[in-house]
Amino acid sequence: MKGYLKRAIKYILKEYKQPIVKAEIVQKQPTELFADKVYLVTGGGSGLGYYIAKKLISENAKVIITGRNQEKLEKAKKELGEKCDTMVADVKNTSDCDSILKKIFKKYNKLDGLISNAGISLHEWDFMKVTEEGFENQFQTNLKGGYFLVQSYFRLIKENKQQEGNVIFMSSEAGTMCDDLPYGLTKASIDSLVKALSYRYYKEGIRVNAVAPGVTATEMTNINKEDDLYYDSNSGRFFLPEEVAEVVCFLLSDYSKCISGEIIHTNAGNHIKRRY
Repeated sequence: MKGYLKRAIKYILKEYKQPIVKAEIVQKQPTELFADKVYLVTGGGSGLGYYIAKKLISENAKVIITGRNQEKLEKAKKELGEKCDTMVADVKNTSDCDSILKKIFKKYNKLDGLISNAGISLHEWDFMKVTEEGFENQFQTNLKGGYFLVQSYFRLIKENKQQEGNVIFMSSEAGTMCDDLPYGLTKASIDSLVKALSYRYYKEGIRVNAVAPGVTATEMTNINKEDDLYYDSNSGRFFLPEEVAEVVCFLLSDYSKCISGEIIHTNAGNHIKRRY
């Protein structure tokens, strides 16, 4: 037993080397599939929203990004180019939803899709550290804001007799797992909302889906996508925002017209638990 312990300690301290993990970004070549399409991405000044906007623009779409920080939006627009428009808006101000969408529709005469991406996590990690203020802030941003913006989008489609609509909610793998923290609870609510809205509106030409990323290298997680991506999980690594953007782009495309009401996980199955 003593010898076994010695060998185990030696293995742990000297011989075990954690692998360095990198990920290669695989992106399909730009096409004309999104030419003349118009999309709104909330929280598009940074993080996943930025990369989703970047991917759509590379596919010749026009994209409007919103956020609370004008300086950040202007920086993103400079990088994304002339097919990017910006609007300073806070999704928590739900009374602004109708006016925001009407401005977009007045300029472009349509809005092909909405990506409800704006969200926050206060990373409390402990049920006893959750405050009422933090709880309300996360629910207002992650759930309430997107809920009423999509309601306004559906109203816009009906009033203007637009034939089709497309909504992508950004959920999370946390929405599939049991959770006692506000972030995970908001994402579980989004997953339920996606299914209900699809059930209600698919026959009217509106598709509703969600993309549920795992831990992704963005500003929110403070992970640098150029560094070692090793992660002690089933996947063995963190994920890249470009990978998530590819899936969002697919769900917005005509290639996925038969897909609605789905929560597509982009985490290599980290949320799946084995029986053994």
